Amino acid sequence: MTENSLYNYMKEEHFPDLVMSRGKLSRWDCYSPEYRYRLELKCRRKHYDTLILERSKFEAMVKECRRHSDVPLYVNSTPKGIYAFDLSLVEPVWFMKRLPSTTDWKGSWVEKEVTMLSIKDSKVLKIFLDI
Repeated sequence: MTENSLYNYMKEEHFPDLVMSRGKLSRWDCYSPEYRYRLELKCRRKHYDTLILERSKFEAMVKECRRHSDVPLYVNSTPKGIYAFDLSLVEPVWFMKRLPSTTDWKGSWVEKEVTMLSIKDSKVLKIFLDI
């Protein structure tokens, strides 16, 4: 699944009024004015039972959502399904992890402060079945 197809799925199935964020450097990908959700979308090529979230992304989304009384939603797709986390309900445990500086593993490695989110704590939006 691509980020564009995940966006289209969220728009078709959950937030018909969903719009993309204005800037490429925005700390979230899209917004639902009617339902007051700000969404960060992430597509994983492999399935993981725990999904990583950087502290800087978490704090930026939560701060902006508090300013506007919005709900920060972190939506991840994996080959097994689509999982949503309401970040206003998350109590993160932060730790440092050495990660690639970019999503596609190009470039250098850097230390990032992250938390892990268990898919057991998510709302499962869709399951992909192997047939």
